[in-house]
This record gives sequence, C-alpha cells and structure tokens, in this order.
Amino acid sequence: MPSYRPPKSHVRKIALATAVVGASMALTLTSVGSSVASPAAPEKAEKGYKLGEGYMGISAEQETAGKETRQVGPQDTSGVQGIDVSHYQGNINWGSVKNAGIQFAWIKATEGTTYKDPKFSANYTGAYNNKVIRGAYHFARPGSSSGSAQASYFAKNGGGWSADNLTLPGVLDIENGSSSQCHGLSQSAMRTWISDFYNTYKSATSRDMVIYTTANWWNTCTGNWDGMRTKAPLWVAHWTTGSPTIPAGFPAWTVWQYTDKGNIGGINPVDRNKFNGSRDRLLALANNTTLAKPRVDVKK
Repeated sequence: MPSYRPPKSHVRKIALATAVVGASMALTLTSVGSSVASPAAPEKAEKGYKLGEGYMGISAEQETAGKETRQVGPQDTSGVQGIDVSHYQGNINWGSVKNAGIQFAWIKATEGTTYKDPKFSANYTGAYNNKVIRGAYHFARPGSSSGSAQASYFAKNGGGWSADNLTLPGVLDIENGSSSQCHGLSQSAMRTWISDFYNTYKSATSRDMVIYTTANWWNTCTGNWDGMRTKAPLWVAHWTTGSPTIPAGFPAWTVWQYTDKGNIGGINPVDRNKFNGSRDRLLALANNTTLAKPRVDVKK
C-alpha cells in the first residue's frame, strides 16, 4: 500500500490512478503458483467505490482519527511480529524487513473481482525468497459482487495455499472502505456474503480463511454474529496499547494490528501486527489444513 503510505487526503487520487493500471493487469498477471484469471463481468459500483483504493485499516483509521491511542507502546513490539503491505508501500527490500525482526507478512492480492494489486507478485516473491512467512489478503467489496465470486477470484490470483512452511492462509479483509455503511448490505445479507466467501475459499484451497476486521465494523454490520467463531481465526484491527477490543462472536484474537505508524526495514509508515502465540503456533497456522478453534497463548 512511493515508499510510504501517503496522507489519506491523497489516497483516493493515488488509488484512482493505480486502479487503471491494476485493472488492466488483473487479467494477465499471475501470482506464485496461481493460474491466469478468466475475464470477469463488470462489477456493480458501490456508493463511493473506487476500484483499488482499499487497504487494511481504512475503518481503523476512521475509528481512531485524532486519538492518542494510535501511538505504539513498548509492549507492542514483543513476541512474533509482522506487517501487512500493498502497492502503497512501493518497492520493498524484504531482506531489510527480515533483518528488522519481522517474521510474517500478509500482502494485498485482490479487491472485488477484477482488481489485482500491482505490487503483489513482487512482494509475494520477495517475502518468500527472504524466508518471511507470508500470505495474501483480499479487500472485500460486498456491495459490488457476491462473496462466492470474490473468493474464487482471490483463490485464483494469489490467495492459494501450499504446505511449504512459508505460506499462510488467505485473509478476508472486511471493513468499510466506501461511503456506504456496511457496503449497503443488511446484517443478514452480510452474514450470507461472508459465509459464501468462506465456503468458496475453503473449497478452492482446503484452508479456513482468516478474518481481518474491527470490533465496531463487525458488531455493527453483522449484528454481533458468532457464525465464524469456530471457522476463521480472527485478525483484529485496534490501534491502541495494552490489548485490543475483540468483536462479539469471537473467542480471542489470533493476530492484532496495533498501529499504522510502524517503521520497518525502510518502510515508513507501515501497519504493525503481532501474532498471539509462539513461532511454532504461527507455523501451525501456516501448515495445518484446518484450524477450527484457534489455539492462542495469550488471553484476551
């Protein structure tokens, strides 16, 4: 997500320009071990929708804008550390990232059913070559096409999985990212959308997906739904110190995005994340074909 994520007043202008390039590349580029995507039908535009603008933390930024809780405390940098990135971070030196102590990363692959992040292939390969355990994420657009269609597109364009000690399961990044609250879907429709995405992704990859969200978004847009409690490990976004607020319906957090103000391996700023457990548990998440109830070492 130049070498830094720009101020958000500029994000939409940059995203709109990159979307033109990204959309044209989406049908031709392939990721490591992925097949070429088939042409997709035009997506229905959401209110405020700009293809390619989505990145992890749009909702967290809106929810914490101007609050001191966005600062990183010393305790946050302990344990198993990771980052998440997209084209907004520009060219990344993954050797420097690894040397800075980062053990895992999730990389934006897709958005909707036609957009592929233009830096995905370089980032996915660079992380792999430097032994950073990495996975892909999909920025959800529930108001533009079905969960099944988006999961299928994601699985074919970076969201695949292999048991190689270096590949994490794919992530469904589900938050706002447009001016329509909950993408214009009712709570019931949102639950169905997420279920369809999950079922299609698992059928295609054999893996339970990880869900990235905020407590406020999940509680508001799904109605405190617990339908993913035993299926999807939770990656919670809460830019604060101490401990995160967990969405209703989940037993604990597996990954915590605690700030967007990281400075790692020459990337500044970048989202910082912490895994809830040891490196062995991170490898278990990477290699287990099922992870129904996330095992964690830290209580909520």
